Amino acid sequence: MIEVFILAIALSMDAFAVAIGLGATKQRGKVAHLGIIVALYFGLFQGVMPIIGYLGGKGLLSWAESYTPWIAFLLLFLIGAKMIYESFAEGIEEDISKITHRVLLILAIATSIDAMAAGFSLTLLPVNPFIACLIIGSITFCFSWLGVLVGTKGGTWLESKAELLGGITLILMSIKILITA
Repeated sequence: MIEVFILAIALSMDAFAVAIGLGATKQRGKVAHLGIIVALYFGLFQGVMPIIGYLGGKGLLSWAESYTPWIAFLLLFLIGAKMIYESFAEGIEEDISKITHRVLLILAIATSIDAMAAGFSLTLLPVNPFIACLIIGSITFCFSWLGVLVGTKGGTWLESKAELLGGITLILMSIKILITA
């Protein structure tokens, strides 16, 4: 179960970084309201997308069972490398002039694509995938809400560091999967 928590925290770092950027826009309205809305969008999508990856992984497992650890390693490693790369690039949050439900939907989907790919690794863990997805969604909800609050207080310096930490964690998890296979 500890691996699920580590995976959830690593995956939520992308949403956390985007939430910091959204909080930094300091648009009109209550910060708490913005935090809850952002957290709901990101938490819901981060919780649902891994189940899609899990189901795809189960279908793939039937014909590629001997390659499963390598596939999980490759997916987690690539997601981690992408997060590390993005930690050095500018985020798209600076380009957002108004936070709308459409913008939040697009950002929630964009930040949860990685979670869908990482959901494949759930086929290798001895855990109920629905509970794992509930944990992933809940942790992402909390980090996203916290990210908006940090962003409103001027904590944008933490944005890239969160993505960097998440990427490194996913790469380490990918290596662990390969070693223990």
